[in-house]
Amino acid sequence: IRRQRQMCIRDSSLGSGFVFDDLGHIITNAHVVEGASSTTITFLDGSQYTAQMIGMDRFTDIAVIKVDEKPRYLYPLQMGDSSTLKVGEQVAAIGNPFGLSGSMTSGIVSQIGRLLPSQDTGFSIPNVIQTDAAINPGNSGGPLLNMKGEVMGINTAIQSGTGTSAGIGFAVPSNTIKKVVPVLIEDGKYSHPWIGISGKDIDPELANVRDLDQSKGFLIVN
Repeated sequence: IRRQRQMCIRDSSLGSGFVFDDLGHIITNAHVVEGASSTTITFLDGSQYTAQMIGMDRFTDIAVIKVDEKPRYLYPLQMGDSSTLKVGEQVAAIGNPFGLSGSMTSGIVSQIGRLLPSQDTGFSIPNVIQTDAAINPGNSGGPLLNMKGEVMGINTAIQSGTGTSAGIGFAVPSNTIKKVVPVLIEDGKYSHPWIGISGKDIDPELANVRDLDQSKGFLIVN
């Protein structure tokens, strides 16, 4: 996926995506297409199509775009159940790292249930999958697959001091995708329930200050 933004100079960036259904809906990350004046989809045979924005949810970093044509490579991927993932399970990431289309890397599920801060929203994405499959710039929006070829997540972020893979990548789970994407296709946005409080976890120091018997729980600040 290539996006372009019309500014004083022409700016473009690359990302990845995967086909959700045979109607031409393609899933990618919101940060891949956000602010784009145009989006171009390139399939493995080199054919290119202009895509339209269908819906985007910045809070889960998921976006849905669509091509109206019917390319020969329009094959939906099977969505899996991310709640069945186990630490140590083998997975593979497919994407467009550094513009090298169709690249695959393999690894394992390093941990599940991570909390990933959502870019510039003040909220976090729950139940995120951590993997050591190499994920680099350009992989964003691509699928994380199990060994059955089922989508377990959408590759979203890495933790790195250099901006390249350090063996810690994060994917938004497929169960979140299955919940959010149909609503984005129908309504163009997803309305999240949220609790209007903020605070911090109780640690030993705070428990001592508050004269608590145990260092667990949550302190409501606002």
